[in-house]
Amino acid sequence: MLRALAVDDERPTLEELVYLLNADPRIGTAEGAGDATEALRRINRALESGPDGPDAIDVVFLDIQMPGLDGLDLARLLTGFARPPLVVFVTAHEDFAVQAFDLKAVDYVLKPVRRERLAEAVRRAAERRGTASSPAPRIPVHEPDPDHIPVELGGVTRFVPVDDVTHVEAQGDYARLHTDRGSHLVRIPLSTLEERWRARGFVRIHRRHLVALRHIGELRLDAGSVSVLVGTEELQVSRRHTRELRDLLMRRP
Repeated sequence: MLRALAVDDERPTLEELVYLLNADPRIGTAEGAGDATEALRRINRALESGPDGPDAIDVVFLDIQMPGLDGLDLARLLTGFARPPLVVFVTAHEDFAVQAFDLKAVDYVLKPVRRERLAEAVRRAAERRGTASSPAPRIPVHEPDPDHIPVELGGVTRFVPVDDVTHVEAQGDYARLHTDRGSHLVRIPLSTLEERWRARGFVRIHRRHLVALRHIGELRLDAGSVSVLVGTEELQVSRRHTRELRDLLMRRP
């Protein structure tokens, strides 16, 4: 079973996180640290005791915004260790997801933490550590709705209509969905959305952008450079995608 360390400078949040972790059957022990400096001391002590020692830590559930040494700073320090623990970020802010996965984080959980979402993060950590055979909590599985895509916002799952998405931007292992009312970060590669939404009129225009044809207002040519206007945003079209895009726009009703 996994040995976990939760790190958060807000005591009630830390206590709730430790409680939820200890309730998961794949967690052997879960303890808390009130800041990143204390966590670093514990991790150093764990590494000195060895992987089977009494202070060993398999995974750190880490807040990002903390006074002094923050969560990203700690994760960067851990990348220099020979056998660092796994890292799961637990934060109220979605803006650091790309940096988190650049640091090889196992998962990125938004606050307030839901039991089912935390269980998924534990499952991923258990798989990475090779302990996935431990019993897992039963989580209901629902068939995906092809007309909507689930997004998390402040711990609440919303279902955004696919038809509201104007374009999609690649951000590492994530994709940012843009709508007229804002944007949402989802953990789905752009290539997956390209395949899934091709029949719904989405087309790749660049290695970083997928666009809904119905939301393209203008196709612009400027000294050999091609771009499209989507709402008020101008997006560049790569040469390899220009011909296909022009053909699709010509056939658009």
